[in-house]
Amino acid sequence: MAGSSKPPEKRQASLTSFFTQRSSNGSGSQKPASSPPKASDDSSQDTSKTPSASPAVERPLARKRPLQEDAGNRNEKFSRAIKRAKSIQSIADGDDSECPSETAIPTTTTPLRVSVPASSSAPSRTEIYAYDANRSSLDTPGAEGDGEVDARDEEHAAAVQRKKEELHRKFVKKLGHPDSMSFFRGRNVQAESSTPGLEGDDEEGGAGGEEDEPALPAKPKKKGAKTGKLTPMEMQFLDIKRKHMDTVLVVEVGYKFRFFGEDARVAAKELSIVCIPGKFRFDEHPAEAHLDRFASASIPVHRLSVHVKRLVAAGHKVGVVRQIETAALKKAGDNRNAPFVRKLTNVYTKGTYIDETGELDQPGESGGAPAGGYLLCLTESPAKGSGTDEKVDVGIIAVQPATGDIIYDDFEDGFMRREIETRLLHISPCEFLIVGALSKATDKLIQHLSGSSTNVFGDRSRVERVSKSKTMAAEASSHVTRFYAGKTKDKDERSAALLDKVLKLPEPVTICLSAMINHLTEYDLEHIFDLTKYFQSFSTRQHMLINGTTLESLEVYRNATDQSEKGSLLWALDKTQTRPGRRLLRKWIGRPLLDQQRLEERVSAVEELFENQSTAKVDKLVGMLKSIKADLERSLIRIYYGKCTRPELLSTLQTLQKISLEFARVKSPADTSFKSPLIAQAICSLPAIADIVTSYLDKINAQAARKDDKYTFFRDEEETEDISDHKLGIAAVESDLDAHRKDAAAKLSRKTPVPYVTVSGIEYLIEVPNTDLKHVPASWAKISGTKKLSRFHTPEVMRLMNERDQHREALAAACDTAFTDLLQSIAAEYQPLRDAVASLATLDCLLSLAQVAALPGYSKPTFLPTAAPPTITITEGRHPIAEHTLPDGYIPFTTSLTSPAPIAQLITGPNMGGKSSYVRAVALLVLLAQIGSFVPATAMALTPTDAIFTRMGARDNLFAGESTFMVEVSETAAILRAATPRSLVILDELGRGTSTHDGAAIAHAVLDHVARETRCLTLFITHYQSLARVAAGLPDGRVRNVHMRFTAANKPNLNAADNDDDDDDDHSAPEEITFLYEVADGVAHRSYGLNVARLARIPRRVLDVAAHKSREMEDGVKARRLRGAARLLGDVLLSGDDSTTAGDAAGDQLDHLVASIEQL
Repeated sequence: MAGSSKPPEKRQASLTSFFTQRSSNGSGSQKPASSPPKASDDSSQDTSKTPSASPAVERPLARKRPLQEDAGNRNEKFSRAIKRAKSIQSIADGDDSECPSETAIPTTTTPLRVSVPASSSAPSRTEIYAYDANRSSLDTPGAEGDGEVDARDEEHAAAVQRKKEELHRKFVKKLGHPDSMSFFRGRNVQAESSTPGLEGDDEEGGAGGEEDEPALPAKPKKKGAKTGKLTPMEMQFLDIKRKHMDTVLVVEVGYKFRFFGEDARVAAKELSIVCIPGKFRFDEHPAEAHLDRFASASIPVHRLSVHVKRLVAAGHKVGVVRQIETAALKKAGDNRNAPFVRKLTNVYTKGTYIDETGELDQPGESGGAPAGGYLLCLTESPAKGSGTDEKVDVGIIAVQPATGDIIYDDFEDGFMRREIETRLLHISPCEFLIVGALSKATDKLIQHLSGSSTNVFGDRSRVERVSKSKTMAAEASSHVTRFYAGKTKDKDERSAALLDKVLKLPEPVTICLSAMINHLTEYDLEHIFDLTKYFQSFSTRQHMLINGTTLESLEVYRNATDQSEKGSLLWALDKTQTRPGRRLLRKWIGRPLLDQQRLEERVSAVEELFENQSTAKVDKLVGMLKSIKADLERSLIRIYYGKCTRPELLSTLQTLQKISLEFARVKSPADTSFKSPLIAQAICSLPAIADIVTSYLDKINAQAARKDDKYTFFRDEEETEDISDHKLGIAAVESDLDAHRKDAAAKLSRKTPVPYVTVSGIEYLIEVPNTDLKHVPASWAKISGTKKLSRFHTPEVMRLMNERDQHREALAAACDTAFTDLLQSIAAEYQPLRDAVASLATLDCLLSLAQVAALPGYSKPTFLPTAAPPTITITEGRHPIAEHTLPDGYIPFTTSLTSPAPIAQLITGPNMGGKSSYVRAVALLVLLAQIGSFVPATAMALTPTDAIFTRMGARDNLFAGESTFMVEVSETAAILRAATPRSLVILDELGRGTSTHDGAAIAHAVLDHVARETRCLTLFITHYQSLARVAAGLPDGRVRNVHMRFTAANKPNLNAADNDDDDDDDHSAPEEITFLYEVADGVAHRSYGLNVARLARIPRRVLDVAAHKSREMEDGVKARRLRGAARLLGDVLLSGDDSTTAGDAAGDQLDHLVASIEQL
């Protein structure tokens, strides 16, 4: 009854029996032997029900059907394993599968059910099980009450729960360990060769399990936990990396360059290469303790320059770590068992990358135009004031390592930072070096200009910061003095002159210079500061200074749409053939001339080239420039730095020789057949370099230089003594190797000398047929072989080959040394060579402007004497950019500004009528004229202007916390402070960012100020027609009212055909506006904004409501004006009677009345 009513307990008892066998406890093993009588009594009840499941172990497995078939075999394996491991059972457990149901285990169903978990625990739990299952069942068989069973159930259930929690805690502890996976893999392997189960681990004693817990993590290797576990090469890499944590290191390893750790992740992202997983951190972080190697990525040796260039262009600082010893020299040295010695040989950033002839920023590679390639150092200190009155003293120095140009400046700037912005937009730096802390406004400006890939520089700029101590000024002065004083010891007059110039620099500039010298020393580029001639101030008054706002408004370098070069003034003028010429043209456009004499010389040169186009002498110049493919300016500076390659050196010298021989007959300016002194002097400087270039080319083997063969780069008579010695040494060794053939033949019992063969790049192999191997001495080393023959090296061959390899390595080092010495000697002649390249760039720019002058409708501007009043007169002028982009051409305009009258123009007209295009065209024509170019106009006469200021468009400056109107009035304030009577000022819709009354008042006051006080040439665009009174109120006609012509015609409103109200129909009828784009005198009293809204496809219903409201407001204004005019007319009539006392007042009233009638 009991057996049949509680089948789960029987199954549980069988499961407990299974664990009891695994534990192999002595007491447990004896329990089945003590209860056979009871088991035999119960067996008769259960035999009929489970005849096939009578073995104790098969009962619990019957619940898990997939395992039923293997239950017996599995138990047999476990029992046999236990018998082999422990050998303490007195009962043969291997016969479990044959044991009948009389095993007596089913008799203890209830106690066994309770002790199931205990049977799988430590020996202490086995004792509990022995007590419950054995003694209790034997003492009171079948007499236990349900209450006692329940109590034991609860007691053991609690024990089971505690044990489960303990096991869970231990499991989580092991699983969460960094080495958990390797630990469990190891345990799986151990389980196959030893007793399975957890109990086997616990049988050595009660405390054994606890002692094993902390020891488990120690079994696997803690890979990477100490640097001693890293390979010697990785330790070598770590030593270098810890000194250059901000640098992405490329390490030469054999025939590849490799990235490690976090550098590999960066390289994989930027270069689209595979990153092999591993440790990314360079410290011993516990999270990566289980990893035994660094993450890595690799690139082939011959692609190093390509990938470094891409990393540098992405804004990273890249270092190249090279092996500085070769295999042959290492083998002969003392460190033959150590890794190759590696050192950081080159470091590159965006501003210092000059190891390739190609530029980093090629046009077309990105959406923006290329940056100027300058590395700009900036420092500032507070001057006075705070808030909107804040002033800062700023010092800058900008270096272009690729060309050797150096620009410096110091100035005081206001809280809007207009001066800094102007210089940054002119220089277009690709990298910043910030010395000390910056003010909040300056920092935000630099972040805004450098932090975006679509900024005005065309690409994201790199920013690096260095600290600034309180004694920085004194330290910088001392450092700069030592730097140049050390160079004057060599009796270098240029350096002495430069030192005198440097000592007079302002303090902020000296601080920047010292920081820049330290910075460029890391890149081996500090020699750039030796170049005296190209150390120039930014704020020289020989050039017009165009601020950053004007550069953007006039689209000088980039268009305002997508910041690309197409559609800019530079794009329209750039017809140059060489890269130095293109860079010089950019400088000319950004810094128009103020010196009238130089301006006249440049315009005359352009005119002469234009008049002589298609002649032999001009075609000769054009053909010479077209034949120049290399960037000579960059190549020369690379020679100066000692970073030039042999093929590049040959190409540069041959190009310079070709240029000098083109004009070899020119001895004086008169021989050039050009009248312009600018062209004649440029041509005269070219043949002067012929002797220098030829003397160096005579030393070079051209064929070897093209192949970059260092060993035969120099002609035989020009080789150094070291090169000759090592070549002779190699020849002697090869002679000994040839003589050794007879000795080898004698040992092989041959009469003729054995021949050498080369297989798979291995030289001097001696082939011996396998049938003659008996003649081969044991000292010969077998290198390779086939089925029929074997190849050997004799001891003498190996010795001579090692000696030859050492000579070759030493020869390579000697050739590199000789080449470096050659570059240094050429660098001593840098100045005349650079002057020749600068002359080529000048000729290229003049020819480019001559091609522009040849365009239809261009004419030479006329410059009035400087003593003449400021004047700009344009006849049929056109926009120099728009006429290239508009399909139907540009409608010309005629205008005149002069002092004293009209000194300003008040420009009105409909929206989209061409007002902004007109004022931009005037400013661009002035800019073109002062560059020295012809202008797109029938005639133009002007006095040189000292500056062009613009306030156009609506934009905010969120980075500085400035609203649209704040930016508007701030720029206007800067213009009013900086403008002079010889400046050209353009103000476009001033006052539109605020209410109508405030905006009109500000516009009125500004126009009055520039006309009365500043008296600068002004073009003032407005939609406030009331400003026309200013023109009438100013004496001598200083302000002239002009407007953009248009025609307006009412268009029938088809939707209102059935409307009975004629007035309403007239109100809602749309007006058809035709823009004529011509400048005419007078005021446009309407702006026709609804026409633009219609062109913008605003819904018809909205337009109808807007038209109705517009007419209502206009009618109200007209009514007020009409009433005012009537009152004014009455006052005039009344004052007419009193002619003696109020004559003047009556005249003013009459003028006012006439103006009111005109407005009506």
